[in-house]
Amino acid sequence: MIESLTPSFEILLVDDEEAWLRSISMTLAMSGGINNVVRCSDSRKVLELLRSRPIGLVLLDLNMPHLTGQDLLPTIIEQHPDVPVIVLSGLNQVSVAVECMQKGAFDFFVKTVEEERLIQGIHRAIRMIDLQRENSEMKSRILSDRLEHAEAFADILTADRAMLSIFRYIEAVAGSSQPILITGESGVGKELVARAVHKVSRRPGQLVSVNVAGLDDQIFSDTLFGHTRGAFTGAELPRSGMIERAADGTLFLDEIGDLAITSQVKLLRLLQEGEYFSLGSDVPKRMNARVVVATHHDLATKQAAGEFRKDFYYRLCGHHIHIPALRERPDDIPLLFDHFLDEAARELNKKKPTVPKELPVLLTNYAFPGNVRELRALVYDAMSRHEAHMLSMETFKRVLGKDQSRPVRLDAHGQRSVFVPTEPLPPLHEVSDLLVAEAMRRAEGNQSIACRLIGISQPALSKRLKKTGDSAP
Repeated sequence: MIESLTPSFEILLVDDEEAWLRSISMTLAMSGGINNVVRCSDSRKVLELLRSRPIGLVLLDLNMPHLTGQDLLPTIIEQHPDVPVIVLSGLNQVSVAVECMQKGAFDFFVKTVEEERLIQGIHRAIRMIDLQRENSEMKSRILSDRLEHAEAFADILTADRAMLSIFRYIEAVAGSSQPILITGESGVGKELVARAVHKVSRRPGQLVSVNVAGLDDQIFSDTLFGHTRGAFTGAELPRSGMIERAADGTLFLDEIGDLAITSQVKLLRLLQEGEYFSLGSDVPKRMNARVVVATHHDLATKQAAGEFRKDFYYRLCGHHIHIPALRERPDDIPLLFDHFLDEAARELNKKKPTVPKELPVLLTNYAFPGNVRELRALVYDAMSRHEAHMLSMETFKRVLGKDQSRPVRLDAHGQRSVFVPTEPLPPLHEVSDLLVAEAMRRAEGNQSIACRLIGISQPALSKRLKKTGDSAP
């Protein structure tokens, strides 16, 4: 089985035989989906082509008029050391092969009898080149601590260093043809990350999104591959699938962890061979789209349960992006809260309210099982109820007061702590506001009981509640 692998660079084919150039071009296109080739039948033009085009790999015939492959090989390696050269010969000459490898050739093949091995060798070289470029790009991004395409991430609000590292990783791998697996809990923004991947890739096609959760095998096949007229009852007209619509773009498959085993097999074949059949057709079509998938499931657990194929998993995660939960990036909570408050105020045609001082502290200490999606819903619910100058705490109390999922925090001595050990302590007035809010919650709004709980006089409590706008039970 020949793997489908479209390189991000051009492959230069050098041979004085036009017939062979056409033949190898067709073989590469049919067996590997490789169409970005440059054919050259005049060896004198090779060096100029290398200077003027984005050539990443050279297939060089040895026996040619004007300049032979043996003449060109050392010059190419000296002037373009980052471009591998695969040497081809019409004769099986061991001594010549050894000499070429010593001069720096990547590989050597006899073109008349080793066509299948040649294609495999080309694929091996493409994988090596892509890996080297990705590693170099990743190293450059990490060391420089910069983003080349910051605009692509404008929809993802964050000040978290881990998220910024993920952005740099996305920039490093966006040009690769390998699939990308995005993991993370529900609500962390996996679809936004998929959109960022597509934007950074600069692919001319569109981003096509498909949620595969709950699709049975036939609907999945019809959705992705399309069908011909009469393929099944009711198929009165032909229909193109999502793969075809994503041509030259990105195909995003969400909730891939819920895909049935039978559908996993079909998608695995698509990723391996780069071709598919519309329902009712025996004519293969080639896929020309980058595949990005996402899931909130732990795929290792699903593998152990026999619900997810291991070979499918390893094929999917050519690159793996894991989005941390919102509780793991607390600095983003105030940022997102303020953004959603602005957004909700505009949509609901209300003035942006004043926020109680203890609310940011409460939010930062909440586990947010629903992540960013839950925070947005909380803010919109609070704004829909908002009528006074100060934002009401009732919506947040109702949810945050039921939270039992916060991890126990321990200090350096192993004692229980309400603070994050690695973060600065909050100001005293914020802690006191938080204490008052907790006392009112436990007292179910009864100020007399709240006073006894925290040892404060009722006038002092009333004054503080009036200040924060939270005197309602």
